[in-house]
Amino acid sequence: MQVSVETISGLERRMTVGIPADRIESEVNKRLQQTASRAKVDGFRPGKVPMSVIRKRFGGSARQEVMGEMIQSSFYEAVMQEKLNPAGMPSVEPKDLAEGKDFEYIATFEVYPEVTLGDFSAIKVERVESEVTDADLDKMLDILRGQNKRFDEVDRAAENGDQLKVDFVGKVDGEPFQGGTASNTQIELGSGRMIPGFEDGLVGAKAGDSVVLKVTFPEDYQNLELAGKDAEFDVIVHSVSAAVLPELDDEFFAKFGVEEGGIDAFRSEVRKNMERELRQAIKTKVKTQVMDGLLETNSIEVPKALVATEIDRLRAQAVQQFGGANIKPEQLPAELFEEQAKRRVSLGLIVAEVVKQHEIKPDTDRVRAMVEDLASAYQEPEQVVNWYYQNEQQLAEIQSVVLEEQVVDTVLQKAQVTDKAVPYEDAVKPAQPAQNLEADKAEASADE
Repeated sequence: MQVSVETISGLERRMTVGIPADRIESEVNKRLQQTASRAKVDGFRPGKVPMSVIRKRFGGSARQEVMGEMIQSSFYEAVMQEKLNPAGMPSVEPKDLAEGKDFEYIATFEVYPEVTLGDFSAIKVERVESEVTDADLDKMLDILRGQNKRFDEVDRAAENGDQLKVDFVGKVDGEPFQGGTASNTQIELGSGRMIPGFEDGLVGAKAGDSVVLKVTFPEDYQNLELAGKDAEFDVIVHSVSAAVLPELDDEFFAKFGVEEGGIDAFRSEVRKNMERELRQAIKTKVKTQVMDGLLETNSIEVPKALVATEIDRLRAQAVQQFGGANIKPEQLPAELFEEQAKRRVSLGLIVAEVVKQHEIKPDTDRVRAMVEDLASAYQEPEQVVNWYYQNEQQLAEIQSVVLEEQVVDTVLQKAQVTDKAVPYEDAVKPAQPAQNLEADKAEASADE
């Protein structure tokens, strides 16, 4: 087998493979002999069909099958011979399929880049330190009560925090616009769910009042036809309801799985959850900085094939996440996911090189500790632990997370790390990448 390789550009390679005719003909003949032993042809007994008839009737299809198998097997044989590491499937162009002649094809593909790791000491990481105080715990209890509040109708003017049942009709330039009308809808004043000025304009209203609200749609409103425009909303208030927070009693505690021990047991359980969230938030922030640092100190060219595969994966995740039953992943523009896909592929290649060079393997004790930590949030933690260890795929995901943590630890040993004490609330607040700010604005507008 003859093989020649040409570098087209960057990671792209063009490989020409030549397969001797006798190797092909030998395999075709073998395939035809197998066919002759079982072929049914009118006028001949099974197994007695002349080879000339077999070759005439089945020769073309046998040759096509052999060529397909030859391309597949010889491609992998060739890349092993040339010590190439293909990234993605090749594009194959057969040159000549003539009987009795050497067969040649061209395979075009990308290879994985060679990753030369940069200096970890150039990476800067700010590691936050924090703890859950009694004040943080009290604030969390108030949040939990707020999440479980009910609304009771009252006979007074509306205040921030109240819930109003209203009808409204929105108009721009005196004409109603699509999506601007609602009946018997609930609006919580101060929630920020409506466009600026809408909720504030209803403070002081009473049941039975008719209110005209003059507001302006935000410049970045998701409906471009309304963005930046002045509008009027005719609102009829049907009722005003005040929030009533639940008492911290056994009935409330039971909603969170605390059946015994009263307020002390409940506070202890909430504190444990907050501490678990705090640990995870700190690890996530450190990991994000380490990964950003690895990207900054390791500039690599990424194979387009791997990026395309990652884009397809992100498309599928997006459809699943947002429940797009009527949307196919391929309908989503690839450009929406390209930057994220490149980042993921780049990090995957860099992290794999760190693992390889430092001979890192998942620490079994850390895997067990992570499984037990996850299981502790359930009522039957031992059953959850057993489930993980009986499910290879789920356990492999935990091992992958632990491996990444060990990569982070390896980088931190040489990186420039500074510790900073911050309040719990700041520590658990997710760091917001600059590129996500516009997306968050759009999402907030969509909720209005």
